[in-house]
Amino acid sequence: MADKLTELIIGAAIEVHRFLGPGLLESIYEEALCHELNLRDLNVKRQLKIDVIYKDKIIKGQRLDFLVNDEVVVELKSVSSLPEVALAQTLSYLKATNLKRALLINFDEKKLINGIKRISN
Repeated sequence: MADKLTELIIGAAIEVHRFLGPGLLESIYEEALCHELNLRDLNVKRQLKIDVIYKDKIIKGQRLDFLVNDEVVVELKSVSSLPEVALAQTLSYLKATNLKRALLINFDEKKLINGIKRISN
């Protein structure tokens, strides 16, 4: 699933992690990654509200951490051990948006590459 856009996003996340290291709050990484993605001229929608449709009923309440270039969902975490529900959450975002690609990034890894999951629907 590697492609140019996801590689750019991963490169930006690695730059943030190199500079800040692990152990900070998710909100710090979110702010820093948004800035880094903007520096790379990527279109970032942050904390984007999305709806879930259930039997013709719109249910509000989900938020994406990032939608990059209207193509890739990016979900951020900063936890010592990534819970299984994080993958299910990210997959639900893909379903709700009808998109095909997502990145789940856990900044609380010593080496960030170990905290990056590419997800495709």
